[in-house]
Amino acid sequence: MRRIVWLASFPKSGNTWTRAFLGSYLSPPGQAVSINELSSITTFDARQDWHDLAIGKPFVGKTLDDSLVLRPKIQRMIAASRPGSRFVKTHSKMGRVGEVDLILPEVTAAAIYIMRNPFDVSVSYARHNNLSVDDAIQRMCDPMNLNSTETLIFDCLGRWDEHIQGWTTAPGLARHVMRYEDMVENPKKAFQGLLAFLKVPIDPKKLRHSLKATSFKELQRQERQKGFKEKPKHAKSFFVSGKAGGWKDELTVEQVETLRTEFADTLEKYFPEVVKEADAFIAQENPVQ
Repeated sequence: MRRIVWLASFPKSGNTWTRAFLGSYLSPPGQAVSINELSSITTFDARQDWHDLAIGKPFVGKTLDDSLVLRPKIQRMIAASRPGSRFVKTHSKMGRVGEVDLILPEVTAAAIYIMRNPFDVSVSYARHNNLSVDDAIQRMCDPMNLNSTETLIFDCLGRWDEHIQGWTTAPGLARHVMRYEDMVENPKKAFQGLLAFLKVPIDPKKLRHSLKATSFKELQRQERQKGFKEKPKHAKSFFVSGKAGGWKDELTVEQVETLRTEFADTLEKYFPEVVKEADAFIAQENPVQ
């Protein structure tokens, strides 16, 4: 029952944008999917209702294990919930915690993995979780990094680089990797590549419409008019900037140095142009005397 196509990413890396695009492109003509209707085309492995269904009553956890042990059952439930493939958003890392597979191979058909450079992620992750940037960076560097809901449904994220390594090297996994920076620079090319991976015919007119319907300005407009149910309660808005490289106006040299050092190997492999920008930023702030 390999039906799940994972939409996987470390938080604040472009997952919502990708889901919005798929919602627009895969919908019948004249039936556009708004940002508050993304659940009609994708679901989420950490949703409250799946946990409620898994135990037959409202789920309220007390420990990590309470949520963790339900993951295999929930993934099997999602895979069996409708015929054909099912897009499922996840922020979980790839791997095991104790005896639990965080991502079940038996229900997995493929994965779309979206990554974003850690400098921009740190700023957005801090804002989204109501943290200082220093605290956000500390969590991104923590192998035990967890996100949780009010009812203690946990996402096991781990380190930013561990997250990328797990999803991009998992053996036997059919995967398509996207970089947020490429999505911003050339969304047409980026999403054409995604459709090709999914073996979905590319209709130029439909592609133009979907790119326009899911532009950052359009997503912001929808949120201003009707709100966004995925927005954290403390946040003024979910769609704040959307640009790549905004970290240069937000981070200190010490913060850039920490991320550059912690994630050196993964940065150099996947974000060589950002490495050059980070090194130039550090050199500018610390000129040789």
